Amino acid sequence: MKGYILKRLLRSLLSILVIITAVFIMVYSLVPRDNIFKNDDTFRKLSAKPDDKTDYIMRTWQNIGYLDYQNMSYYCTGLYGEATDETRACVLAGSKESKEFVDLYESKGYTVKYFINGAPYAYKDLPVISRLASWFGNMIQIDHPWKVKDETNPDLERRLYFGTTPTGGVALKCSGCEYKYQIYTDSRFPFIHQNILTVYLGESYPTYKGLKILDVIFDTQGQEVKKTVTFETGQTGESSIMFGTCRYKSVLDRLDQNKFTDHYASCMYKKATPSMVGISFIMGIFSIIIAYALGLPIGLAMARNKDKLIDKLGMVYIIFIIAVPSLAYIYIFRYLGTTLFGLPSAFPTLGAEDIRSWILPVISLALPSISGLMLWMRRYAVDQMSSDYVKFAKSKGLNQHEIFKNHILKNAIIPIAQGIPASLASCIVGAIITEAIYSVGGMGKMLPDAIKQYNNAMVLALTFMFAGISIISVLLGDLILIWLDPRISLTEKEGRN
Repeated sequence: MKGYILKRLLRSLLSILVIITAVFIMVYSLVPRDNIFKNDDTFRKLSAKPDDKTDYIMRTWQNIGYLDYQNMSYYCTGLYGEATDETRACVLAGSKESKEFVDLYESKGYTVKYFINGAPYAYKDLPVISRLASWFGNMIQIDHPWKVKDETNPDLERRLYFGTTPTGGVALKCSGCEYKYQIYTDSRFPFIHQNILTVYLGESYPTYKGLKILDVIFDTQGQEVKKTVTFETGQTGESSIMFGTCRYKSVLDRLDQNKFTDHYASCMYKKATPSMVGISFIMGIFSIIIAYALGLPIGLAMARNKDKLIDKLGMVYIIFIIAVPSLAYIYIFRYLGTTLFGLPSAFPTLGAEDIRSWILPVISLALPSISGLMLWMRRYAVDQMSSDYVKFAKSKGLNQHEIFKNHILKNAIIPIAQGIPASLASCIVGAIITEAIYSVGGMGKMLPDAIKQYNNAMVLALTFMFAGISIISVLLGDLILIWLDPRISLTEKEGRN
């Protein structure tokens, strides 16, 4: 079995690699790169400044990974340092360094062009395969005391040491790392957190510009939740800062200096509403509980009373859910819920803190799952009723209740249980239609929105996450199957030719 699991994991990794490669090629080769600026407000504001606009375009394409971009500012800073008289003279059009710049980058195969002010710039498109290799190569990042490179702070101390957080947690702290708190404790589950090893899937653009993809997905939303905190400087005040997330910040403003004694002042804030993935997961979990709690017993009851009233009523519901578009019956259910019970028609009306906000979206999400479980439970149970072991149980004198409870249910539930991991995985992916109708800020809208807004990094990251979750859920379903029924083997039998 261990060998089988290892082979499945290797095949899973290969499948993810193939999927990401295909999506990467489509996104970065078939979609015109100019499209990424359609929803960029900064780009539109630069229309009256051609040189600034060109520089912005090149910098953006470089950040996203389309090309390598060099200009006189980069070149001169590398020669003479930042903000020196030599640097200011170097960047001027017609300087001797500009001619050296042109010769250097033309010899390296770069395309050299000129701004309207006469200064040269150079760029070279990066092959898709090298971009893909860079994406995978930067996925796992390890923090260490030499991670921060800040020329404005040459005396930055580099060391690891033990201490506490301003909220009283125990921490392994670092100076010179990207994150100040490498390992720390707080009141959030799972109570012990780390920043030594992080996953990097790129930065979002143009929406959520400059934020890491995983920060967008996992950061809390809504209004900030504040509490009284004593900062490192001794100042006390109301704050929602999550100190364990504080990263190095080169330039500190006055507010930062009032709160922090070092440069670790770029922090995330605790907010009242769960993250996008958190909202979708909560909705999905409760919808699954409702679906299994209702679908399985009703489906079993339909099988026990085949062709009777309860079976016919159940089939009416199943046919209705299958025949009617989900958009239509969710709107019908929402109308009934708001009219008869006064429940909010939109999630943000009362917010995530009010349980009434969750009722309609959760039940709407559960409706199709209930019908599916009813149908398959009925079908599996009816199939088992004609089995030899059922006939043998009847001949022994067992009544129908005992036969269903002790025999049919155990066998009929096996293929149903195999789908549980896939159901849990779908919670993270989110429900596009349900979340759109109820204006829920979950994961369901993320991928369609990213595609419409040409947020290529987000599309790639979500594809990677969804592919990985889906493949792992299939493997877990197979393991549950053999755990419930030891007669099933996923490996070839010994002696098979």
